[in-house]
Parts: sequence; C-alpha cells; structure tokens
Amino acid sequence: MEVVNSIGRRKAAVARVYVKEGSGKILINKRDLETYFPSSILQYVVKQPLSKLGVVEQYDININLQGGGYKGQSEAARLGIARALVKINPEDKPALRSEGFMTRDPREVERKKPGRPKARKRFQFSKR
Repeated sequence: MEVVNSIGRRKAAVARVYVKEGSGKILINKRDLETYFPSSILQYVVKQPLSKLGVVEQYDININLQGGGYKGQSEAARLGIARALVKINPEDKPALRSEGFMTRDPREVERKKPGRPKARKRFQFSKR
C-alpha cells in the first residue's frame, strides 16, 4: 500500500499527515507521540479516530506539525488522521462524522480593534 496524505487545521495549527500500513507507530516532527505530547489527554485526542475504527495497530503515521499551541496541534492532527483514514476506506466516513472528527473547527482568534485593549474589551469609561 502506498502512502496516503492529508491535511488538518485547527486555530493556527497545520498538520500534514502521512499514513501507511505498519505496526501503529506515530511520529510527530520526527519525534515519538509520547515525547511530543507528554499529556495523556492530548495523546488520546490524536488517537481518537484510530481507536474509533479499531485500527490503532494497523497504520504507521508520520505527522508534520506547524504553528499554534499544543491543543490546536493535537486537534489538527486528529482531523488530518481522520481525513487520511477516509481516503483509505470511504465506508468509515459516517462513523467518523458521527463523532465529529471530520468537521474542521472554524473558530479563530478575533482580531484586535483599534482604540480597544483587546478584540471586544473596552477601556474603562469615565463620566468625569
């Protein structure tokens, strides 16, 4: 089987995912999943599409992550993995869609406006 690639995004994070048949090894930026994401919650988030389909030990995954924080990066990787698995087997799409793994989360940081301290916050109003 050849390498299947896909892309996942979340906030400012971009994940390029390469999936091929193998033994279940996940490499992120040439580092092991456990060393890149020490938090077990984030490791769980990355593996969610694989465990939902029960194929954790069937594929080797190589991920290039750029931008964002660790939460955005983990969710970008999850989306990329889900999209790659659907490319491999299109029948899996309804199962992944029902869990919400196929949906790109469109929420981004709102820009700061001039004359304000943040995007929506205003400076304290003084009547006198």
